[in-house]
Parts: sequence; structure tokens; C-alpha cells
Amino acid sequence: MPSQIRTVREHLSYFETRFLFFRFYVIIRHWNTSVSPVMADSEDEWLSLRPQEPLPTQCCGSGCKPCVFDIYEQELEQWKQAKVKGNQNLLSQNNELKQNDLRLIGTEKWSAFKIEHVEQQTADTYLYRFQLPSGCCLGLTVGQHIVARGIVSGLEVQRAYTPVNPVDAEGYFDVLIKVYEDGLMSQYVKTWKECDSVCWRGPFGGFPYKSNQYEQLLLFASGTGIAPMVPLLKYIVANEEDETFVTLVGCFRTFQDIYMKPQLQELAAFWNVKVWFVLSQEHDLETLPWSYREKSYSGRVNADMVKDFVNTCRRKPFVVVCGSITFNKDILNYLNHIDFSEDLHFMF
Repeated sequence: MPSQIRTVREHLSYFETRFLFFRFYVIIRHWNTSVSPVMADSEDEWLSLRPQEPLPTQCCGSGCKPCVFDIYEQELEQWKQAKVKGNQNLLSQNNELKQNDLRLIGTEKWSAFKIEHVEQQTADTYLYRFQLPSGCCLGLTVGQHIVARGIVSGLEVQRAYTPVNPVDAEGYFDVLIKVYEDGLMSQYVKTWKECDSVCWRGPFGGFPYKSNQYEQLLLFASGTGIAPMVPLLKYIVANEEDETFVTLVGCFRTFQDIYMKPQLQELAAFWNVKVWFVLSQEHDLETLPWSYREKSYSGRVNADMVKDFVNTCRRKPFVVVCGSITFNKDILNYLNHIDFSEDLHFMF
């Protein structure tokens, strides 16, 4: 009898051992194939996974939040944490979140859009139309900009541009770009043609405008600084409930250098919009088309002009300025000269 009991115990021990081994095998196999962390084998492997610090050319210089350097710092911190834990899976979590983001464009991801049409505005400036999926829009607010990325001579270059289309435009967005002879990004832009794809990220910045927030807006724009002003104007006139008066002062070298003339003429036809032009190198205004003669000034914008534009506004204006650093500084100085309140202006 004792020997039989011993035999039964031995058999139970055998089957229990087999069962436990089988359970352990299944658990280990499932862990290895689904949730096991990917372990780095060497220091060299981890160094190969370390994010690369952006070059200065990869920053567009427009104060984007997040900037490419901000993204680099985030990715570097993620890499450090993954390295401490020895788990490469932590490096892929952020990428998975970006891939699952269904928005057309994001501040931390690049999206490629195809050029649908190119329209030359002046000798060195072009209007590029990019295609979006049917019925979709970028979802930008007034005055926001996006950043383009390109490779020039092996260097990654990024520049910021403000779409000029209405903020609710569906199926496309338009970007006004001036091409500079020696510009690094311009070398890339010069290669653009219809059906090419360009990578963009954003949006950034913007002018926090609400309907009827101001009684009067006075907009000063120089050159391609007209870009954020156009969608702002379109946003105002498209809203029948918005009764904001707007005066736009566009500063260009000559009449031929004025961008988007038909669109500006169309906007100027609205009851609450006035458009003026200051042409620094146009010496004889009588040579201009008659519809431009009475609303154009000759010479560079100066303190007296700024004072006149402020005084001719129907209401005390809120001033918005966009142009080169020098232009913005000059307008601000002219406003200070007439004791214009510092809390009544906005600089792009």
C-alpha cells in the first residue's frame, strides 16, 4: 500500500511538472513575441539611435512652437530614458502617436502635399497652390504660418510661409513665395513645378482675431508681408455680422511689384475696407492705371504718412504690422513718435 501511494505521488509530481513547464513556455513565448522590450546589445547601437541635433539651416527663424530644436530636446530626453531602461520600444511610442494622428498637418510631423498650380506674380515672386483631399482644409486660424522643408547641397533647410487663402478653403491652400537669387531655401523653391510634393508642418503663430473685436484695424504690410493680411481681410468680409472697418497699407517698390492685384481690388470693393499703396520707386503716379492713382503714394513710408493713415481711420485703430525687421521697427518708431499706445498694435 505505501508503495502504491508513493507511485501515485510520483505520477502527480510528473504531470504537475509537465503542466507547469508548459504554462511557463507559453508565457515566455507570448512575452517574446508581443510585449517584450527590444534590448540594445551595445553602446554603439544606442549611439546609432541617438537623435541628431538640427543644423542652424533647419530652423526657419520664425519662433515656431515647437521649434525643430524643441522637438530635438524632446526626442533626446526620450532616448535617454529608453537607454537607462534598456528598452528600445520606448523610442517608437512617439512615432506611433504621430502615425495615428489623422490631422492633415501637425506641428511635430511632416506632411507632403502636391503642387497643383504655379502662378507668377512678379519677376521674382510666385503663388503656389497645393492640393488637399477633397472637402478637407488645413484648419489654420487667421495669420498662422506653416513651415516647408527642403534639401539643398546636402543640407536640410526650413522656412516659414503664411497661406493666403481663406482659412476655410477646402481642397487646397495657397502660398506666396519670393525667390531670392542667393537664398538657400530659394534654390530649393526654384526647382518646384506642378505635381511635385513638398513637406510641411505646422501651424504656428497667428493673430488672435475675433469678429467685431476692434472697431477699426489699420494694417501695414511690406512685400510678402501682405500674406497674413489677405486671409484676415477675407475672414472679415466673409462674415456679414462683422462690422470692423479695415484700412490696408501695402508697401511695394513699384506698381508691377504689387502682389495679388485682383484679390486686393476685390477686397477694396467692400464697404468697410480701404486699400492704399505706398510705392517707394514709383516716381510718376500718373502713369498708373486710373483705379490706382488716387490710392497710391510715392516714396518710402514715413512718419507723416503713418500719422495721416491713423488720422483718416473712422475709429481709433488697432495696428497690425508685417514686413522685414527693418520695416516693422520703422513703423513702430513712427507710431511711438505720435504717442500711439503700445497696447494697440500687433507685430507678425
